[in-house]
Amino acid sequence: MSRHPSPSPLITAAHAPREDHDLGLSHDLARLEAGRLQRRQALAWFAAVAGSASSLGLVACGGGGGSDGRSASSSSGSGSSGGSKGSGSNNSACPLIPEETAGPYPGDGSNSANGSIANALALSGIVRRDIRSSIAGASGLAGGVPLTLTLRLQNSNSSSCADLSGYAVYLWHCDREGRYSMYSSGVTDQNYLRGVQSSGSDGLVVFDTIFPGCYDGRMPHMHFEVYRSQALASGYANKLRTSQIAFPEAICQQVYSSATGYNASSSNFARISFATDNVFSDGVSTELASVSGSLSQGYAATLNVGVGA
Repeated sequence: MSRHPSPSPLITAAHAPREDHDLGLSHDLARLEAGRLQRRQALAWFAAVAGSASSLGLVACGGGGGSDGRSASSSSGSGSSGGSKGSGSNNSACPLIPEETAGPYPGDGSNSANGSIANALALSGIVRRDIRSSIAGASGLAGGVPLTLTLRLQNSNSSSCADLSGYAVYLWHCDREGRYSMYSSGVTDQNYLRGVQSSGSDGLVVFDTIFPGCYDGRMPHMHFEVYRSQALASGYANKLRTSQIAFPEAICQQVYSSATGYNASSSNFARISFATDNVFSDGVSTELASVSGSLSQGYAATLNVGVGA
């Protein structure tokens, strides 16, 4: 899995980010309450999915299996490749998420960009739910189809798949043009689509972002690292697990064939599959997010993440 093709160096002008700070205490309290409500809704959603999976005899973690056809209409797991990755855990209800490459664009302090160490984790404001805008003096905004991603961290060493509270997730991914902020031509001065969130008592972390683009040679995906605490999420040396998130092919097809700004993604997606992807070709069932929603309303993606705590 050492090969990791570079994203397409397409250039699109960035837009000014919308500022939502310094609006007063009432504004902040309203946002906090909204966040609590969304967290409760996400937990209820997970409970409903778990109940449905149990009645169908499905594994509760990750996306489901299915055919590899791009015309499939299911949005919750069609398109997983044959074969399976070793879970590293005896708990089939919440298997350990596979360890995957962080790729060449992690921004976690493990490599350089533009002649200096690239560490987004050291930026002021990196702990945030909405990762669409750049921070720390940068002013870019990543355009694209809205996507809310909810990850549920579970203890794969626990017989009850206990929720992991107080852990941290660092998430990063490419924009709709297939570029990674901090690294790719045209966005080396940006740091959008990178952020950290801590899990609550329910094990949930939530990010507001965009549907990722598809660059040449890779299936659409997101990267993430898990840390034992937010305090430890300061550099790659402290990470507990590194993995990737895949998306159902039918949803990718919907976005790339119709949404503005994803033109290159459409042609790149037509040349790749889970079977030929250098990361997902050995199985994707535990990394495939369940996705619901629409182009007009945006999408919601969910994935259970087993971690050896």
